[in-house]
Amino acid sequence: MRCVSGWWLASTQVVFIALAGYGWWTWATGAPRSERLPVRRTTRTEWLVLGACGVLGAAATTVLLDTATESTVPFWDALTTALSLMATYGQCRKRLESWWLWIAADVVYIPLYVYKDLYLTAILYCGFLALCVRGLIAWRRDVHVEPAVVAV
Repeated sequence: MRCVSGWWLASTQVVFIALAGYGWWTWATGAPRSERLPVRRTTRTEWLVLGACGVLGAAATTVLLDTATESTVPFWDALTTALSLMATYGQCRKRLESWWLWIAADVVYIPLYVYKDLYLTAILYCGFLALCVRGLIAWRRDVHVEPAVVAV
């Protein structure tokens, strides 16, 4: 069982590293050289795809963690993983609502770490939560609103 747990942890970190590379590439090439990649709102289509991937990912991960690891809270571990992956993707694309996904993940992480007697980690995630709120406020100021099409 421990081998699978280690494999799972390592593979999720590889996914986060790949997303970090994708985010770096997107931020570096997503706008003309003289501009920054603009902060935008998540579209309805993006929400549908993210939501479907999140639900399917959380469900599959719950089953995997329940059957192949020693997790005592497989659903909560899977939910936080899915939320974190969704939020990371949103950060890669500079979507404002990604901060809400991070906040949701942290709201689950904090009591989860307390439950696991990982108090210092819970305190760390309180700090992460504060940073997420700060990021949300900053990106709200910077959000790029598409000009409305006016029919003539």
